[in-house]
Amino acid sequence: MKKNLVFLFLICCLLANANVRMPLLFSDGMVMQRNKAIPVWGWADANEKITVQFNKQTKTIKADKTGKWTVSLDSEKAGGPFELTITGKNKIVITNVMVGEVWICSGQSNMEFQMYKTLNSEKEISDSNYPMIRHFGVAQDLSGAPKEDLKVGKWAVCSKETVRDFTAVGYFFAKKLYAELKIPIGIINTSWGGTCVETWTSIQAFEKSDEFKEMIADVPMLNMDSISKLYAKTMRERVEKIQGTEVSTANEITYKELGFNDSSWSELNVPGLWENQPLGDLDGVVWMRKTITLSAKDVKKPAILNLSKIDDEDITYVNGIEVGKNTIWEANREYIIPAGILKEGVNSIAVRIVDNSGGGGIYGESSDLKLTIGNTIVPLNGKWKYRVVLVKTALSPNSYPSLLYNAMVNPLIPYAFQGVLWYQGEANVGRANQYKKAFPLMITDWRTKWNQGDFPFYFVQLSSYNEFNGNSKNGSKWAELREAQTHTLQLPNTGMAVTTDIGNAKDIHPTNKQDVGKRLAAIALNNVYNKKTVYSGPTYKSLEIKGNQIILTFDNIGSGLSTSDNDDNLKGFEIAGADKVFHSAKAIIKDNKLIVFSENVLKPIAVHYGWADDASEANLYNKERFPASPFRTDDWEMITAAEKYKFSK
Repeated sequence: MKKNLVFLFLICCLLANANVRMPLLFSDGMVMQRNKAIPVWGWADANEKITVQFNKQTKTIKADKTGKWTVSLDSEKAGGPFELTITGKNKIVITNVMVGEVWICSGQSNMEFQMYKTLNSEKEISDSNYPMIRHFGVAQDLSGAPKEDLKVGKWAVCSKETVRDFTAVGYFFAKKLYAELKIPIGIINTSWGGTCVETWTSIQAFEKSDEFKEMIADVPMLNMDSISKLYAKTMRERVEKIQGTEVSTANEITYKELGFNDSSWSELNVPGLWENQPLGDLDGVVWMRKTITLSAKDVKKPAILNLSKIDDEDITYVNGIEVGKNTIWEANREYIIPAGILKEGVNSIAVRIVDNSGGGGIYGESSDLKLTIGNTIVPLNGKWKYRVVLVKTALSPNSYPSLLYNAMVNPLIPYAFQGVLWYQGEANVGRANQYKKAFPLMITDWRTKWNQGDFPFYFVQLSSYNEFNGNSKNGSKWAELREAQTHTLQLPNTGMAVTTDIGNAKDIHPTNKQDVGKRLAAIALNNVYNKKTVYSGPTYKSLEIKGNQIILTFDNIGSGLSTSDNDDNLKGFEIAGADKVFHSAKAIIKDNKLIVFSENVLKPIAVHYGWADDASEANLYNKERFPASPFRTDDWEMITAAEKYKFSK
């Protein structure tokens, strides 16, 4: 018995000191960046000697007084599989390690967008046996201070069993690179839907920015529990001020009933996310009600209730009776109303909505909001009554700046990689003008933090989505955000994939991610991998006014200007005079320039192209089939000019 106790004591002593630990990035199946020094780091006892072995290399380092250690392996050529061995008082062996090209994929939901949702997903998934492609999924996490390691994350070798949850844009990018390079490709996916660029940027970057240093000085330096409590308190107070009553679930059981009096409730426009309305940024539980009047003739017929899409979850009642529920935020709601529920006269539709994060409310197309009774259609778009009954105490990634940088970017530093792919901006359209400073600030911040020089940073320009019916007449936030993205190309070693032609005016998440990945890959293949080819569509360069015509010149015309269908019918062009009123214009290609004119504008001074939320009609391309980026030639004030980033104080 005494021998056993001694043995257990020795084992415990060994375990107490066997604390060499690696970041989650360093795990089986990983991909290391070729042709660059390879930082390897981890944690151990203070001053512990650490030996790192990889391929034919052996490096020794001593942990500092805090236990942190970092060693730099010499650059390696593409190949594998290898083993990475880390030895201290214990030994860690990481297997199936490849060396190749590593790209970080980041942004919001269109980068997060998984393979199983993409166009022709079943076919794409069945043809995904590419073991040289590896995907690291970073778990979503928030932090008030920079973290050393990720909450969760692991490498997955690409196959039809694993590819389902890969970032679709990242996968199609990697697939194209692998087809051309035939070497291992690693993609690190750190993304979160509905997030603004400010949450991906470090506090230090804001402190050095003239635009943001005043803002960041007001951010409370609190732990996450304190921040969560403060956020919940301020959010609750704000909502109660807006709706004029306390936030409470006390009486919500009555809100579904036909006879409930909602005359004192506030109103929201439907369809439309409430983040884009006075209710603003809110995660929680909200009841929404709509009252309609039906005839005795109508109520005798079968009925179908369509509520477009609801973000995130709903339970829907008609006259107090539950008719359906759904927990999928991007699914169209269609509920059958059984006979006997509808009444002659006044009827009520009540929807209990749970919004967990990001956007919230009933959204989508107005035409998908209706009650169908036989051949009669009752539109349900317009004003709906609402009452907030619960505010979530959990923080949103957008509640304070730097929350995602701290938790989902900082732990990746200083991992060696080739470049970054970025798909984000939808959450910043309300502050499009300020994005001209916020987005380059984030890029510069990442480059500073990694200290790997001006690494390639390629991003996706916002696609077509008719969120606000924006255009040249009433202004377009989406067009202004696209302009801000184009402006960011002034930073060195950046590239932009135009996608206005492959979007969906009715869906903020277009499913064609294949072409997005291929267009990003075209930039990388040309700029990084010396596969010289045309990789961009026409970009506006200059104008010349001749009488009633404006002559436009372009860069990146490839082998010549063209249209999407190779005819002479150019669309998406508008022209204006000194009155700043834009009229639809004709455009003619001549000598790889464009002549733009309108009989309604005799003295033109400005041109707009694709200047709308939904720019899918615009059809200027080069002959290599890359679309032109939307643009304007004027510098007139933007509708988002005065909008600034704010957080909940």
